Amino acid sequence: PAHPSIVAFSTTRNGGHSCAPYDSLNLGAEVGDDAQKVALNRAELAAHLPQRTQIEWLSQVHGSAVLQAGRGDAATEADGLWCAESGYACAIMTADCLPVLFSSSRGGCVAAAHAGWRGLAGGVLESTLEAMPCTREDIMVWLGPCIGADAFEVGADVRDAFLQASGDDPQPVIDAFTAHPTLPDKFYADLHSLARSRLRNAGVSNVYAEPACTYSDPFRFFSYRRDGQTGRMATLIALKAAR
Repeated sequence: PAHPSIVAFSTTRNGGHSCAPYDSLNLGAEVGDDAQKVALNRAELAAHLPQRTQIEWLSQVHGSAVLQAGRGDAATEADGLWCAESGYACAIMTADCLPVLFSSSRGGCVAAAHAGWRGLAGGVLESTLEAMPCTREDIMVWLGPCIGADAFEVGADVRDAFLQASGDDPQPVIDAFTAHPTLPDKFYADLHSLARSRLRNAGVSNVYAEPACTYSDPFRFFSYRRDGQTGRMATLIALKAAR
């Protein structure tokens, strides 16, 4: 239920120009796809945004750095973007990782974060909240499509990383990991659950989510875990210009 001044969406893999294995709306420029096809796909994407809106792309590194859209170098390594003015779209690319969108309930500020397990454990959501010039009580968050809890197999090191950062209450982290039925020291991780617990600890309770699993839906979504060589989807948020 975003403010009317906000436009936000997540793409699927369909409706573009790329050939297999990037078919068809691949928006990733550094995954081996034909550069001209990617440019056409990005033009298709831009057509769904308000006029004269510049898409801000990041060099994502599974970290916790956050930039202000329109103020930083697009080549800078970061995993979060925020903006408090129209004319820029904060964009995150994923192919299993969790895209997270933030907005003020009043419509004055937006942000986007790329949250794989490393970014989540490293504090990318908290860094994004810190960067936004609004109160935690005023922020709404949307968790986009990512690899689901039934498909995201990880090692004990991933679980340990979250437990070490869990503070005084490790139970939400414990609940987000399910032991593998046959492989010792292997778990299935729930990225949505981990994100919700970290947002709750940071003072954000107004959280919405898209439950679709990228790994389990090859028709709609790219998945690096499933396919290896594949394209990237984008999740974007922007402020419309005031009339």
